[in-house]
Parts: sequence; C-alpha cells; structure tokens
Amino acid sequence: MTDLITRELVRLDTTWGDDKLDVIRGLAAVVSDAGRAADTEQLIADAFAREETSSTGLPGGIAIPHCRTTGVEEPTLAFARLRPRVDFGAKDGPADLAFLIAAPAGGDATHLQLLTKLARSLVKPSFTNALREAEDADEVVALIQAALDVPDPARSTPAAASVAAATPAAATAVTLATGGPKSLVAVTACPTGIAHTYMAAEALEAAAGRAGIPIQVETQGSAGSTPLSPETIANASAVIFAVDVGVRDRSRFAGKPMVSSGVKRPIDDADTMIAEALRYADDPSAPRVEGTVAEGGEGATGKQSFGATARRVLMTGVSYMIPFVAAGGLLIALSFLLGGYEIALQTEDGAGVSGLIIADSSLLNLPDTSSYDLAGDATLPNGPLLTYLGALLLTLGGAAFGFLVPALAGYIAYAIADRPGIAPGFVMGAIAGTLNSGFLGGIIGGVLAGMVAHWIAGWRVPTWMRGLMPVLVIPLLATLIVGFVMVVVLGKPLASLMANLSDGLNSLQGGSAIILGIILGLMMAFDMGGPLNKTAYAFAVTGLGAAATATDAPELRVMAAVMLAGMVPPLALALATVLRPGLFTVPERENGKAAWAMGASFITEGAIPFAAADPLRVIPSIMAGSAVTGALAMSFDVSLRAPHGGIFVLFAVDGVWGFLIALVAGTLVAAALVITLKSIGDRDTDLATV
Repeated sequence: MTDLITRELVRLDTTWGDDKLDVIRGLAAVVSDAGRAADTEQLIADAFAREETSSTGLPGGIAIPHCRTTGVEEPTLAFARLRPRVDFGAKDGPADLAFLIAAPAGGDATHLQLLTKLARSLVKPSFTNALREAEDADEVVALIQAALDVPDPARSTPAAASVAAATPAAATAVTLATGGPKSLVAVTACPTGIAHTYMAAEALEAAAGRAGIPIQVETQGSAGSTPLSPETIANASAVIFAVDVGVRDRSRFAGKPMVSSGVKRPIDDADTMIAEALRYADDPSAPRVEGTVAEGGEGATGKQSFGATARRVLMTGVSYMIPFVAAGGLLIALSFLLGGYEIALQTEDGAGVSGLIIADSSLLNLPDTSSYDLAGDATLPNGPLLTYLGALLLTLGGAAFGFLVPALAGYIAYAIADRPGIAPGFVMGAIAGTLNSGFLGGIIGGVLAGMVAHWIAGWRVPTWMRGLMPVLVIPLLATLIVGFVMVVVLGKPLASLMANLSDGLNSLQGGSAIILGIILGLMMAFDMGGPLNKTAYAFAVTGLGAAATATDAPELRVMAAVMLAGMVPPLALALATVLRPGLFTVPERENGKAAWAMGASFITEGAIPFAAADPLRVIPSIMAGSAVTGALAMSFDVSLRAPHGGIFVLFAVDGVWGFLIALVAGTLVAAALVITLKSIGDRDTDLATV
C-alpha cells in the first residue's frame, strides 16, 4: 500500500501568494513533483470545484482543500506550512497549516479510513501545534503517521466512550426533565465525504465529552458508514444533523428533537450545538424530525427485522420519487388551468396536440387553435397564448412524470446497495415503463437491481480493479442480470397484474369506492407520516403518474381522498385547541397555532405532538375524522391532479365544493371526538387553569 504522505509531499514555511487558489495550485504541484499525480490539471480543477461549494478553512489556522478526483490513482496527502498566512474563509482568520487531500474517484477503503483518522486529528490542538513546531519534513511525516495509527473511538467504543474524559459526576449530572439520563445521536456528512464529515464527528464527540453527555455519531462518508442501531436511536434524547447533503434513512430518527446545520458548524461551534440539543430534549415545542417510527421494527439485538428493512427500502424510493411527482403534477395542473383539459387530447391522427403545438409554435409564432382536428370533435377552448403556455407546461410536467418510476426504482436500489445501485435501478424503472408494468415493475426491478448490485459489490477483486467496480463493473453486470430477468421472466406477468389493478380501480363505484376512501383515510391518520401513511400516499401518487393527463380517471379520486384525509388531523387538533383550550397544555396550544398552517398545506405530521402526548384519545379521534373525509371525497367524486399543496392547489381540484365539504366535515368530527374524549378522561396535571 502506498504511503499516504512522504517527505516529498511536505513543504515548510513556503510562500505561494496570498490567494487560496494559488496555495491549492502549489500543493497540486507538490503532488505532481512527487510523482503522485496522474493528471495535475484535473486535480486542480476538482479541488477548485470543491472549494466553490464551501470554503475549507477551519478554526485554529487550518485549511483542508480536498476532492475526489481522477487526477490521482492513490490517496495522497500534501502538507504546507505557509508564510505568510492565507485566508481560506475561516471565521477566526487566515490559515498557516494547509493540507491537500486527494482521493481517487474509485476510492480505496483502506486509504479512505486513514484519511478519516487524519480528519479527526485535525481538530485536536495538540496535533496542529506539533505540526507548527516541527523542524523538518521527516518530523511532519512522523506526526501524521502517528495520528493515522490512533484507533477511531467512534467505531471501537460503546456510546459511553465519548465521555471517558469526563468525571463520573459530570456524566450522570445531566438528566431529562423526567429524571432519566440524556444521550445524543448525530449524523455528519459532506459532499465528498472525506474531511468535514469526520472532523465534525470528532468535534461533536469532544464537545459532548466536555458536557458529560454520551453521544454516538454516524459518519456518512466515503470510508463507509456503520449505521446507528435502532436501540441507540430510540434511547437518544435528541439528534444532531450536521450535513451538507441529504441524511441517509432520515426516517429512522422520526419524532426526535432535532438540531440541524451544515457540516462546518460543529467544527466551529460544537459546544453550542450540544447545548442546543440538550435544551431541545426538554422542550415539547422544539423542532422534530418529521414522521413517526413504527413499533416492533427491531429485535432484541438491535438489528432491523425483514419487515422494517423492506419498509425502509420502499420509503427511501418513495421519498426521492415525491419531488418528481410534485413538480410534474403541479405543472400538469397549471397546464389545464391555462389551456383547458383539451390540451391533453389527441388529434384524429393519434398525435398529442400539446406536442404538435410545441413543435410548430413559439412565443413569437403562437398556434392557430382552430387548425387542430381533435378527436371527438373537441376544440381548444382558450386563446393562442394561453394554449401555447398550457402545452409548454404539459410537456414539462409530462417529462417530470416520466422520471416517476425510474426514480422510485433507482432509489430503492440505492437504499439497498448505495450509489452503485442507482444506475441499474433507474434502468429497471425505465424498463418497467417499456413493459407496461408500472410502479409494481419499478418496485420489483429496483429491489432486484439493489440486491444484485450489493451482491456484486461483495466480490473479492484485485486491488487494481477496485476503482472500476462502482463506476463500471457493478452497474454493467447488475443491469445485464436484472434486465434479463425483468424482460424475459417478469415482464408479461407484471404487465397483466397492472392491467387487472387498473381495471379494478375503474370498476369502483358507489359503496366500493366509499369503502376505499374510508381505508385510505384510516391509513393516512393512523401514524401521521409513518409507514401506513406513506403507503397510502405512495399508492395515490403512483396512480396519479399514470392518470394525471386523463380527463377522468379513478386514480384522480384516490389522490383527492388521500390528500384530504391527510389534512384533517392537524386541522382538527388546531380547532380543538381553540374551542376548548383548557383541555390542552400551554405547549400544545402553541403547537395548535402551527397546526393550522401545516394542515392547510397537507403536512399530517403537525398532529404528532398531540398524538405523542395522548395517543389513546387523539389517534382514534383523528382516524375517525379522516375516514369520514375519505368516504365523502369518494362519494362526491372529488378528483385532484396535484400530489401536494393542500388548499393552495384548489385550481387542480375537480369538485371544489365537495373538496371543502369533505374537509370541513372530517375536521369537525375529529375535533368533536378529541374534545369529548379529553373531557371525560382524567385531566392532565400539567393543564393550565386559566
């Protein structure tokens, strides 16, 4: 294994100018002079690109420009002690210690683990002070090599190890308001996953140690991630997210008090973040991670059960799919508002009228609306400008919806196999569209792609091949293997199953439609953003993807019932706090004010604080109200072409009066039941008496 740093990669008391880009060029030249750069210009370009995302200056006079790049073939560390100091954007002033960390694009696990240890050492003053006092390059190399040999405390010790430096009295002095000991969990992640991810983790662990608080940090970086156990998360008083990218499997932390920031904040101010987390742990109105956690998802060992794993995988795919649905659905709804529903029809020749308008027209050459022979003798109802804009929005919305199933499949595969699963997953989603197997084909294709990609990633291969695995070998072989299975074996059965499901929805009339509305309403209210809620929502939005451009489809009624049922819980509880404030605590009344806006916007999670405090009386009440709303929405044939937005997308509703009646009725029923049950039950001793 090539050494991460050698004396040829060290420069002491050097001058490259007073601009950080000049310093990066100088460090890249050091890498090149040492024979470690495959492409110096690419290395410089990638380091510059990383610098543009956020500055790499750190407190204490340190700068760590870094990147993943094809410009090096082995992970390399170059170090310079600068004279004079150079500004890298740190709050406390310019830097005199600069490290250029260059990791190959493919990534080598062993070397990346060494880089994480170095990143953790950089936040320790004893290490950086020794570098400032080093007399020659050999001493610098020896200091860095010694730092790389230090065991990683976050991976080798239990949660309490983070407070080893604290006295026993300090470690037990901080407790929850209920008397139980506090503990924290955290997730750190940066775009490249090399330096800031691990430095932030080290800073949080050190600050928690000073506060006498146990903490476990999950580093979602390039060297791999050991997920926090469900038991650790469940026992934590609060969670800290220090990330510049999305948190992987964020739903694991649902309901926890949350402190959230960019990845650099803990490096600058970890003590304040720990204090905030401890304060939020005792504050019922503190920001919380959205969603809820289902019971029984893990066993005594702390490992996820098969059901919990399957739910996590599916919810990951759905959560990444929703932005495509939201953008596409709203664009299509707006297109109908401007151009009329006729904009989605076909001509007598079978061509889509919106596509013809976009191909033949422009803002300076508006379409002649009378020149299109629409099927069924229909006509375009609006003027040339609105018709053109409607066609444009319909085209954009249709393009967004085209990614619905590929995104679902791609991110299901990602949840199983991480990044190597994305490409084969997206391809399987596209194949599902080709085979007419719909979202079921996307789910199955994504699962298979992820499983096969994960299997291939576990192969033992030569060192020279490791860099090719995630970018070439895994996507190629996984796509070939799963593609064959999807096309040859599963294609026709899945297409037949989807056709039968569509026929079943089309046959829903009268009582059967009302029963479906009741079931969807119960699911939306039961766990308020949890697995059942998300399952009902996923059912609705995937159906919406196939029917949003239709003039009439049962999937549109399903979408309306789901959204209305999801709006009821927070609205009902907000209303209850206004009608009978004496039945609620002061924090609940404050939550009620926010619940008005959350319910109106279709954010069911606004009901979580109430349900967490009094589940036996709140959850049955809101389930009843949502069931009433779902049934009424179906009976009134309310339909909706937008997947989100609540009352702010009324323009996308067919049957506005039915929409409003169903919403008001369910809200009144749920509020009345909550008030009744709280009135006849035991009074909470925390309730205000005024």
